[in-house]
Amino acid sequence: VQLVESGGGLVQAGGSRRLSCAASGGTFDMAWYRQAPGKQRELVAAITSGGRTNYAESVKGRFTISRDNAKNTVYLQMNSLKPEDTAVYYCNAGDLAYSGSYHPYAYWGQGTQVTVSS
Repeated sequence: VQLVESGGGLVQAGGSRRLSCAASGGTFDMAWYRQAPGKQRELVAAITSGGRTNYAESVKGRFTISRDNAKNTVYLQMNSLKPEDTAVYYCNAGDLAYSGSYHPYAYWGQGTQVTVSS
């Protein structure tokens, strides 16, 4: 399984950015994680192969995860960005349970940096 993220960059607070993750090697539930300097990696959003989603409280109402199964690509639309959203964003393949808990498999992309300036 290979995951390749793209779409990171510098954006002003209040702005928007869309991240993409192109997957190859299988169809999985997918998730976006992020890791800010000095902090642990945290789950941002997850989506099943059928489109069921789950979000971290900190991004609800601002971020939207979606997928195009024909292209085997997952997206993260980020709106109303805040400086605290600054992090390296990683794509992951795993399993999103009906309980809402997400179990990451050992498949990660290389990460894409998102920097939000104030």
